[in-house]
Amino acid sequence: MRRNAKYWIACAAALLVLLNVPATRGQEAGVITPAPYQTAWQDLEFGVILHFSTNTFLDREWGDGTASPATFNPTQFDPDQWMKAIRDSGAKYVVLVAKHHDGFCLWPTGQTDYSVKSSPWQNGKGDVVGDVARAARKYGLKFGVYLSPWDRHEPKYKDSAEYDKYYNAELEELATNYGDLVEFWLDGAGSAGHVYNFPKIVETLRTYQPNTVVFADMALFEYGDARWVGNEAGVVPYENWNVIDRHGYRRWRPAEADTPLRKMHWFWHPNDEASLKSVPELLDAYDSSAGRGAQLMLGLAPDKRGLLPDSDVKRLEEFGAALQKRAENNLAAHHAATTPEAAAALDNDPDTFWSAPAGSHHAQLEVVFDKPETFDHAVTMEWLNDGQHVEKYAIEVWSESEHKWKPVAQGQAIGHKKIDKFPAVTARRVRLDILSSTSEAHIREFQLFNWAGN
Repeated sequence: MRRNAKYWIACAAALLVLLNVPATRGQEAGVITPAPYQTAWQDLEFGVILHFSTNTFLDREWGDGTASPATFNPTQFDPDQWMKAIRDSGAKYVVLVAKHHDGFCLWPTGQTDYSVKSSPWQNGKGDVVGDVARAARKYGLKFGVYLSPWDRHEPKYKDSAEYDKYYNAELEELATNYGDLVEFWLDGAGSAGHVYNFPKIVETLRTYQPNTVVFADMALFEYGDARWVGNEAGVVPYENWNVIDRHGYRRWRPAEADTPLRKMHWFWHPNDEASLKSVPELLDAYDSSAGRGAQLMLGLAPDKRGLLPDSDVKRLEEFGAALQKRAENNLAAHHAATTPEAAAALDNDPDTFWSAPAGSHHAQLEVVFDKPETFDHAVTMEWLNDGQHVEKYAIEVWSESEHKWKPVAQGQAIGHKKIDKFPAVTARRVRLDILSSTSEAHIREFQLFNWAGN
């Protein structure tokens, strides 16, 4: 005869007790692995977030929702100029702030008149979101949006249920009219006591955009695919593990580290040239974010003309050139003869990888040169599709005079990418020593560079 659901659940629970297997749910069970869209997003490594709205014309960082739509009137709006500079910086994706906390919408939404359709720009016929999305894809960049839940203009905000309908209708417009979205920023800033229906927000997004990475801070842990790093300095100040536990739930939540190109300024401001970060400062931010297994999210701000300032364009080009130059001479790619398996981690191709022996918790990947080479940085990438396994590692060189291996760098997490800096050393043999791993380690790339020498 047929049994009801409660009967089968009881049987399963009894069997688990007999087998002494703990009853666990979903991603709390066993090894936590990423979704394919999460690893694809992590491979992008470096993106930008664009702030451009009425604040741009009012010399403000935070609007209060009272600015007239007539305030928004760029005279030389050119998102192609933005995207060329962004592409030249080395960034791979763009997130546009479609609505900031002031509630002004950069697309002609059907939910409110507080948008570009009420501005003099393009006689109210313009669509910043659409133009930026097209320009991004033209320059080979992925596109995403930020839609602020906090809204200091919309009267419905005082009524949680009514505002939730309003917000989700806006989100549906963005999720259905602008192509694939690589990332959706979900921010709980401000809020003034408002309680959002975050499950419904994510449900609305997922209905139309199942492969969009949802960025959220740790307070919204259950609803995000990526987490805020915890500061706006573009720095990961801790050992960076992709699996995070909150309230007993473990999830794959890689970090994104956001920081503006201009110190402490997300929107454009006049007479602000002194705040522009230098190339060394940007390289430090890259090494402290992407170089510690996180995404670098760099904040850019077009000016009131609708253009990125010339100095910003130049700095982005300089930054991109510096990143490209650093990647040009991977010494490990010029290794002596080795096994095909080891060569897969030394070939400048992150789509191939070396695997330690199955079931191992300790292994070495060695590089041998025909002659001694000098290097001061190592770049290591872990293949993460079946989880983050490396728990402790060292980079060691063989001392010919002492006949032993000597560590030059060591750490715990590798994750998507780890950049290790150390005093320049000259050696013919070097190895990545996996001192501890939860299972066999998988290494996509082990690269060696002499950046100071170059």
